[in-house]
Amino acid sequence: MTTYLIIAVLLLFYIVTIQIAKTSEYVSIIKGEKESFSQNNKINGFLMLAFLILGLVGVWYCNEYLYDTTLLNKPSASYEGERVDQMLWITIIVTGIMFLFTQILLFWFAFRYQHNENRKALFFVHSTKLEIVWTTIPAVVLFVLIFFGLVNWNYFTGEAPKGAMEVEVTGKQFGWIFRYPGSDNVFGKKYYKNIDPATNTLGLIFEDGSAQDDIVTEQTVYLVKNKPVKFIIGSRDVVHDFGLSHFRLKMDAVPGIPTTLWFTPKYTTEEMKKITGNPNFTYEISCDQMCGNGHYSMKGVIMVVEQADYDLWMAKQKSLYHINNPDTVAPTTLTTQTIAQTKL
Repeated sequence: MTTYLIIAVLLLFYIVTIQIAKTSEYVSIIKGEKESFSQNNKINGFLMLAFLILGLVGVWYCNEYLYDTTLLNKPSASYEGERVDQMLWITIIVTGIMFLFTQILLFWFAFRYQHNENRKALFFVHSTKLEIVWTTIPAVVLFVLIFFGLVNWNYFTGEAPKGAMEVEVTGKQFGWIFRYPGSDNVFGKKYYKNIDPATNTLGLIFEDGSAQDDIVTEQTVYLVKNKPVKFIIGSRDVVHDFGLSHFRLKMDAVPGIPTTLWFTPKYTTEEMKKITGNPNFTYEISCDQMCGNGHYSMKGVIMVVEQADYDLWMAKQKSLYHINNPDTVAPTTLTTQTIAQTKL
């Protein structure tokens, strides 16, 4: 009901503005050009002031109405994401102050200093001091913001802490594939010509012993609370983007060029359900890069659990090799030369 009321008010305001403009045209014909110009100038000045007030009210109302639907009122689900929140709030405060300052001045000046026959405008061609001020201050502010952004970016994409989990992420049209290194903690080799959508989605070289205990899952990945995790990210087809909005992080998934990202989960999924008040809450993985007709459906889920729950879940998993070869008991390790021959 409130939405319809707002739309009705906006339409009414639009109609009134049009009618004022038409009335102004009629008056200009009757009274003459000079008197009409003076009247129109006053009307436009008051409209500028009205637009300023209504615009600021609209900004405030949108914030009140939509704030709870954003992630701004929810804590970052990762410790590293707190840095992003901090940068975001600093940026919002700085740009918000400048927005209010410049817009209020702009519309107030348009109203206060409208045309007046008894006042003469002052014109000057050049002011070195003013140019230095309005160039230097924004440049310094932007440099500081960019500097801290680069520092944090290098932190997220740098070396993960020792003992961190490692999970490989592969984007495809339109879903996510995850690989855990297995008990040997080493990712086995893979080859794109081995990819089979039904039995070997990553193209693992099963003759490589290190690949035989690798666990592969799709759409859902399990992480441990308070344990750093390093994602090794790639793509099987086109460019995707591994978006983790609740953790305040994202990274491109590029074919043939692995990228990395690490963070430490702060809350389990169950804890986040209580924090958000949403019993159906899940940590969503989105694709933040347009990747085709099914882009909108490219959704994954992160389950953050305690270490004991993760160990229990992992104990139930079977490696992709053993799913395809249920009768095989022990993996065999081949040399690099043998693996290279297998590719050929």
